[in-house]
Amino acid sequence: MTRDLSRLFRPRSIAVIGGGDWCRQVIVQSERMGYEGVVWPVHPRGGALGSHQAYTRLEDLPDAPDAAFIGINRDATVEAVGVLSRMGAGGAVCFASGFSEAQAEDTKGNALQQRLLASADEMPILGPNCYGFINALDGALLWPDQHGCQRVDRGVAILTQSSNIAINLTMQRRALPIAYTVTCGNMAQTTQAEIAAGLLDDPRVTAIGLHVEGFADLRAWEALAGKAHAKGVPLIALKVGRSAQAQAATVSHTASLAGGDVGAQALLDRLAIPRVDDLPGFLETLKLLHVTGALDSPALASISCSGGEASLAADTGHSRAVSFPRLNPRQHAELRDALGPRVALANPLDYHTYIWRDTRAMARVFSAVADPGIGLTLLIVDYPHTDATDWHCATEAALATRAVTGRPVAVVSTLAELMPEDVARRLMAGGVVPLQGLTEAIVAAEAAAVIRAPDPEPLLLPGAPRETVTLTEAAAKQSLAAHGLATPRAVIAESREAVTLEAAKLTPPLALKGLGIAHKSEAGAVKLNLTVIDTGKEAATMPAERFLIEEMVLGGVAEILIGITRDPAHGFVLTFAAGGVLTELLADSASLLVPASRASMAGALARLKCHALLTGFRGKPPANIDAILDAAEAVQSYALANAVTLEEVEVNPLICTPETAVAADALIRKTVS
Repeated sequence: MTRDLSRLFRPRSIAVIGGGDWCRQVIVQSERMGYEGVVWPVHPRGGALGSHQAYTRLEDLPDAPDAAFIGINRDATVEAVGVLSRMGAGGAVCFASGFSEAQAEDTKGNALQQRLLASADEMPILGPNCYGFINALDGALLWPDQHGCQRVDRGVAILTQSSNIAINLTMQRRALPIAYTVTCGNMAQTTQAEIAAGLLDDPRVTAIGLHVEGFADLRAWEALAGKAHAKGVPLIALKVGRSAQAQAATVSHTASLAGGDVGAQALLDRLAIPRVDDLPGFLETLKLLHVTGALDSPALASISCSGGEASLAADTGHSRAVSFPRLNPRQHAELRDALGPRVALANPLDYHTYIWRDTRAMARVFSAVADPGIGLTLLIVDYPHTDATDWHCATEAALATRAVTGRPVAVVSTLAELMPEDVARRLMAGGVVPLQGLTEAIVAAEAAAVIRAPDPEPLLLPGAPRETVTLTEAAAKQSLAAHGLATPRAVIAESREAVTLEAAKLTPPLALKGLGIAHKSEAGAVKLNLTVIDTGKEAATMPAERFLIEEMVLGGVAEILIGITRDPAHGFVLTFAAGGVLTELLADSASLLVPASRASMAGALARLKCHALLTGFRGKPPANIDAILDAAEAVQSYALANAVTLEEVEVNPLICTPETAVAADALIRKTVS
């Protein structure tokens, strides 16, 4: 269901239900922010709440409120929600705790939450166990505590599942205009993705930052990403915690490689939502997006009057998906003309202090660097706490550069403390991004440069957990071969005595494998490079009753793992990795969500460190990349056709030769109907 959240978040009337200090704060905070709508306190004893006379019953209100803050106990909350829904209210914030989040201590909570949902019917509710929200655009606060927001005309929205983090973020002193702060609570009804989608309907929102503990309705996240892209409003995420990944299932390497946070990252990549790792980076990225929107290139330019800062900028960007390209001929000529022969021209640029205080000369240098091929020009300026008068020239030169070039320009302080808030506001008013902290600036640029359209193909949903069995290698290969996977010529021997007879049907060298054993190498259940006679000798001591005998794949230049595992929280995770017995030791992997396009698969393959082996390493022949991608598509085809029963499928190793890519081993774990 798509709920209309406009009345809730942009209310003309607010009901405050309850009489405690929390409810008083809701009224106080809205009045301080200059809210121009009406506020109706509701308390059974009547009386005054602040400067407002309380109504004794919700039914006595002059009209159905657009928004209600319910600050009473959990049982009474359920009743109040029912009344509001029947009245036609626009929505409610449920402050009380003790619902599903309290199941460990109180078995009543989950049943109460179900009653709450039934009472709400189609009326939107936030929470329960929720602080509410701040609308700093209209001064409407259903917020029971102090905060640091100020009235703004436009700005970013911040959504978090933590009330404490929300309060702290509003206290930032970074000149970031925050339009909305919303806490999501335990999201019994309205999810974080739905809330964000509702805020996209306000054209004053410039970017949305999501502090995410976990993803719920994957289809809602897909809809959010599509809507945000269509409206040109960038999203970023600070994703924390671990998913509900089925880590106990470790019969394959894929389950280990795709565990933990890999599925969450693959989901964010698919949705084209950049991820940051900490709160300072979160705020600075939102600031950059507020001023410039997405960057058109990850190419950066850095300008400072210190060689130390130039080196620091280069090193900070070294491990990030950004670059500092060489100066082009035009940049070089203009800089030489402006700076003379004593300055070594490079990017990052140390322009020394020859032109310091000469605002026009500084703007000329800055503008020469801010080329159309540069995504963001970083002007490194640290303003002193003592007397920043002498730094006025840098501020004005930055503003002039932005005005002349029209390109994204940022003034960056190496430390967050070295950017005065008044200077930050002055820069922002002129379209220059004031970024606080060099590391945070690079993080923000990296995030802003990767924003793109989300993958339009709907995710393959994971379904519910189920009991599974593991197919034999022979059965797994037969199933995958039906979907186009290349496998070796093979025979099965039903006993030790039959091994030599069956092996004679194949061309050596041969591989002998015990069937029904997951980790064959560790169990001594695989032997390679055998003659026909050797197979019988090895079978005599192998811990198995049935045997798979295969012709070995010769001429391999690399071994690759291709696997898909069901991640209950994020979908089906497709993983490419360095293959063979060293897969987990090398930890060289890249993951996507299913379905993945062939181009996406090729991109993931190219991100592997072992990709160099596939393209011809030190004169060796390259692997057939198309054959590898054919194998990946075959594995995915099997997963798509068997999603209802599939837990995981793995090919490891896929032996890659200049001509083909053949599955030397395969595993499938699924339910059996």
